[in-house]
Amino acid sequence: MKGKKQHHEEHVDETWLLPYSDMLTLLLALFIVMFAMSKVDNQKMKQISQQFNVIFSGGTGVLKDSGVNNSNVVAVGDSSAANETNGLVEQDKMAVIKNTLEQEIKSEGYADKVKVDLTGEGLSISIQDTVIFNSGEADVLNNFDTVLIQISNMIKNLDNEIRISGHTDNVPIKNNKFRSNWDLSYMRASNVMNFMVDKGHISPDKFSIQAYGEYRPKYDNSTEAGRAKNRSVDILIVRKYTFNDKSTK
Repeated sequence: MKGKKQHHEEHVDETWLLPYSDMLTLLLALFIVMFAMSKVDNQKMKQISQQFNVIFSGGTGVLKDSGVNNSNVVAVGDSSAANETNGLVEQDKMAVIKNTLEQEIKSEGYADKVKVDLTGEGLSISIQDTVIFNSGEADVLNNFDTVLIQISNMIKNLDNEIRISGHTDNVPIKNNKFRSNWDLSYMRASNVMNFMVDKGHISPDKFSIQAYGEYRPKYDNSTEAGRAKNRSVDILIVRKYTFNDKSTK
């Protein structure tokens, strides 16, 4: 009687699944980064954040539970794409502050004297001197305290540098308190900074002061309207990240 042949099952090598799954994970991360590089709204940014939370652990940029050698993985936070994503998030924050400030300034009756703009440098708040100082003086008027406190509350939690610059027209100063328009512009910028530190409770290490006097005019000093606009204190919340607005290209 012939013996039955024993059937030997071959072992299927499945080790290829690990690098294959890692490749799919990396491709997914790549598509998310590419998605983030386009102009997105808040809802899309939430979707991006959720996807990264799934893929990455603890915000370190190291893949979870994968067979990839972590020492060869480039952290997403260090890439130029991530920098651009941070720029988009920063842009959204500044845009929200801009819109809210414009509404508050309008409700206080200063819409024609306080201008809020979002520029390549950052969020700019330009305050004409007539609403914040008496002519030829540098002390902040009490009537403007409410607006300055509102501005301070809006920006104090941002981790950005704040530059305050003083500007004047080209008419020479005519009092004994200041030797020049340069001195006047410096003291005005300094007093606004001190107000925002003391009463607005913003950390002083965020501030820097620039005094331009009459030497950086934005408007034509040959007209009274131009001179009036040049007499200002400007508050700039400086961008930390580069923002490329593709919609304007």
